[in-house]
Amino acid sequence: MAELMQEDFAKIGVDVEIVSYEWGEYLERSKAKDRDGAVLLGWTGDNGDPDNFLAVLLGCDGVEKSNRAQWCNEEFDALIQKAKVLSSQAEREELYKQAQVIFKEQAPWATIAHSVVYMTMRPEVEGYVVHPLGGHIFNQVGLKQ
Repeated sequence: MAELMQEDFAKIGVDVEIVSYEWGEYLERSKAKDRDGAVLLGWTGDNGDPDNFLAVLLGCDGVEKSNRAQWCNEEFDALIQKAKVLSSQAEREELYKQAQVIFKEQAPWATIAHSVVYMTMRPEVEGYVVHPLGGHIFNQVGLKQ
């Protein structure tokens, strides 16, 4: 991905250097507020709630931690903080939609891709559904008789 991005930047006259580190060092360096350059990371939410993505990865509390963009927008943050404590799904949804508009306008990230998950299995397996959060739930799985 970094090489594809480097090639695209070169087309518009921007010279990009790709630097690689051992994974642990990469993660540590990516948290630095004063780092030079961008990072490439992916994310899989583990509970299905928008807060597990928006607040964790873009909230002001995550700067120098999980917010690798080091982006803190007070209007965005106020919306997600309010949404996370509401019990009404409809009210939460509206606030998260407003927050996403700010995210897209400010563009602290370049969103690149969404993974496609494949699961191989034998034809006699039935009832298995790929879980959107990456887990494997087998209580409805069986074998055709």
